[in-house]
Amino acid sequence: MRFDVFTLIPDVFQPYLDSSILQKARENHLIEVNLHNIRDWATDKHHITDEPPYGGGGGMVMKAPPIFDAVESVLGSLPACPLILMSPQGRPFSTAIARELAALPHIGILCGRYEGVDERVREHLVTDQISVGDYVLTGGELPALMVIDAVSRFLPGVLGDPDGADDDSFSNGLLEYPHYTRPPEYRGWKVPEELLSGNHALIARWRKEQSIMRTKKNRPDLLEGEEPDNR
Repeated sequence: MRFDVFTLIPDVFQPYLDSSILQKARENHLIEVNLHNIRDWATDKHHITDEPPYGGGGGMVMKAPPIFDAVESVLGSLPACPLILMSPQGRPFSTAIARELAALPHIGILCGRYEGVDERVREHLVTDQISVGDYVLTGGELPALMVIDAVSRFLPGVLGDPDGADDDSFSNGLLEYPHYTRPPEYRGWKVPEELLSGNHALIARWRKEQSIMRTKKNRPDLLEGEEPDNR
């Protein structure tokens, strides 16, 4: 899968992309992440990409021309793939959206900064907007990395366990069950006997019960209108 990311600070991506699971996914040609510095398409000698907003007010707004030129240069005048603007005004990111995007061969991601992008970018260039939460960050770079990471986990071969993403929190509408590893006892705290039993049916039942209990405690909103015992 190919990701084309349009940003003003591409350097923040590389350390994470060069680490752990995403690094291996790139080395194995499971994902391709191309970083494009929007400043490279600014035409003035100072490579200005932002200006004060019309109508006054604080902050700066990213200009439309460098963004349009960058995206159209890479993706075509009619972008060949969805172009997602990372924005707190977008639809809330979720496991379902990560699965939806993982089914695509190619997506573009636009990272805003300052007070955001010129509205004409929203109206005439981007095809989707995604938010990672009801809060504001200094830019869309961290959210873009979150999307790349979450989407990549659903691509075949990226995770060592092919079913790993299907067991994660939210994949089945519940939070994930607790995990334990060696030693079986530490400071008097013991691993639940069910997990040491070797009885796969018992382990599966315990994990289901724990998922429901954890969801009721930490995220009861996920159970609204549901009958958890029938999940």
